[in-house]
Amino acid sequence: MATALRRRDLYDALEALAPLALAEDWDNVGVLIDPFGGDAIERVLLAIDLNEAVADEAIGWGADAIVAYHPPIFAGVKRLTPATAQGRTLLRLIGAGVPVYSPHTALDAAVGGMAEWLASAFGECAMLAPITPCARRPLDSSVGQGRMGLLTTAISLETAISRVKAHLGLQHVRVATAARHSATRIDGGDSAHAPAAIERVAVCPGAGGALLSKVQGMDLLLTGELRHHDLLAHVGAGTSVILTDHSASERGYLPVLAQRLGPRLPGVSLRVSSRDVEPLVSR
Repeated sequence: MATALRRRDLYDALEALAPLALAEDWDNVGVLIDPFGGDAIERVLLAIDLNEAVADEAIGWGADAIVAYHPPIFAGVKRLTPATAQGRTLLRLIGAGVPVYSPHTALDAAVGGMAEWLASAFGECAMLAPITPCARRPLDSSVGQGRMGLLTTAISLETAISRVKAHLGLQHVRVATAARHSATRIDGGDSAHAPAAIERVAVCPGAGGALLSKVQGMDLLLTGELRHHDLLAHVGAGTSVILTDHSASERGYLPVLAQRLGPRLPGVSLRVSSRDVEPLVSR
């Protein structure tokens, strides 16, 4: 009879895929809840956002642990009461003995992690590299936040949009088109011009404002959200932008994470949450 895996086995498997040393200093990653209770791991629920609906799903399914990409505990928590959604969620999980682990920016930065997966939306990319290499791994240029690179085959903006939607399973994205990527003259002239191709791309899962402000000379940026004036600055510099909404740029990685964790956790059932959804919808 096979020996049951323990919480430590889950934590070690996650550390192997996304070492916590890769996380940003401001982040809160790793084991966030490690309550009293059984230590055996047979069922693990994966989610981007750990809210009340996801907690209900985990407890109803009998999950032994939750991997929540976004840390449900981020800033200092002064009290846990049922008066807030966060308090109700955490208290229920503690009471049910369900531990919670968050990889967040460690998973973004890792080889094979979320940023690399997001960049793969465009197709094969040469010289793919982090936008900011990990300060704790100065000799390892393969890990760090965001990704930028040169597409092996140049594509049109329309093709890039189609590929992003297919990769993320989205019906709609928001696009800010730089003048050089549009076939329509904006200077009042009569003649049209051929739109410039997309070759140099940069991506950042989630909110990419601070990170993407560090790249120059890109044809296209892909992220979840940007501030309005950051968006205008990129477009004014000749860079088009695709925005997906924050968690929509991340959620499609969960099945990939389950697939990568599977061989490291034999006998463990890994489920992607069905209650974890993008809060913003088109109406």
